[in-house]
Amino acid sequence: MSGENIAAPLRERPRLLLVEDDAGVRRSLQLLFRAQGFDVRAYAAGAALLDDPLSGDACCFVADFRLEQSDGIEVLCRLRERGWPGPAILITAFPSAELTERALAQGFAHVLEKPLREHALTGALARLTGVGKRI
Repeated sequence: MSGENIAAPLRERPRLLLVEDDAGVRRSLQLLFRAQGFDVRAYAAGAALLDDPLSGDACCFVADFRLEQSDGIEVLCRLRERGWPGPAILITAFPSAELTERALAQGFAHVLEKPLREHALTGALARLTGVGKRI
């Protein structure tokens, strides 16, 4: 699946990259991030994000940990190899101390547990990017 945008492209908005393999969760997060003021590029797989030439021009990256062909940590590592310096948030339904330690060591600013609490996610995004509501 290629990057999906909600509404018309809004380049005056900061771009956010989202990788989530669950279509329902991906759509819900797109709507939430769009409402927070982001131009959302959403992908079902890390490979699709990495193949998108627009992926390097983003202010933030949000990824599910467990993806079908990779994981969110691997995708962030690949973005970093390409020189992308932005902040990142990992989301997971399978939290553990080991996963959190690994994610933070690889450059994620936050690891959030599913089911996601909207205020925790939007607050983390606002603190990292200056966009949206600070909670």
